[in-house]
Amino acid sequence: MSSAQYDGGASLFSGGGFMPSQATQTPEFGFSKSRASQGILPLTVKQISEAYDSNDDKSNFVVDGVDATNVKLLGIMVNKIERVTDVTFSLDDGSGRINVNRWVNETTDTNEMALVQNGMYVTIRGSLKGFQGKRQVVAYSVRPVIDFNEVTLHYLECIHVHMDNTRPKAITAIGTVTPHQNDMKGFQTPLTNRIPGMKFSENEIQKMVLAVFMEPASLMREEGLHTDEVARRLDLPPDQIKNAISYHIDIGNLYSTIDDCHHKSTTNG
Repeated sequence: MSSAQYDGGASLFSGGGFMPSQATQTPEFGFSKSRASQGILPLTVKQISEAYDSNDDKSNFVVDGVDATNVKLLGIMVNKIERVTDVTFSLDDGSGRINVNRWVNETTDTNEMALVQNGMYVTIRGSLKGFQGKRQVVAYSVRPVIDFNEVTLHYLECIHVHMDNTRPKAITAIGTVTPHQNDMKGFQTPLTNRIPGMKFSENEIQKMVLAVFMEPASLMREEGLHTDEVARRLDLPPDQIKNAISYHIDIGNLYSTIDDCHHKSTTNG
């Protein structure tokens, strides 16, 4: 692909590629509502290329730890080929290209595909599939982009969802942990995915601190954990850790052991 055809992400926002015929439909905004109701994951081609198979038969893919069966992509249509039963083309979004197949079973399908041509920006929704070692999308919707804001919106959606799905797992995992949870199978304090500089609310810090004390290894230590050790583990200021520990002592989740700096969970106290 030459730079004239597609100059990476730069030309994506240059205004090229839009056709007069693309201003014929109502834009489809409302990402949150659409994703919630249909389970559609907004992605880039590069993210799909880095997805991994979720099972041995390679029929499902995972992106950022989330099932990527139904996806939404936006890019320029190239190499469109029309046949009696289907239409195939490639979608170029600046991060890569992926093959797309759209079955044409009814008149509405034919009319939909007649609206989109090579060189036009399109939004596709479909199922991500693996075929002969390659990934492709079997689309059930191919719509022309009629508002330039849709391009920006799509990439903001991709960024937002990526950041949300790759946040430190501690916040997700410990959200379901109760002060007296006894079943610790598979429980772990996900500290390796901490994003430097990320800010946490007081409630989130309290949950993270409790999660450290409730790890099986922590529960086995007779003297408990030192406040400084917890601060190092979570990479948070000691005063925030002390405040969270005081909170848990007040409500009965933790207690002091050998001194005022060592504490332990009351789960097995």
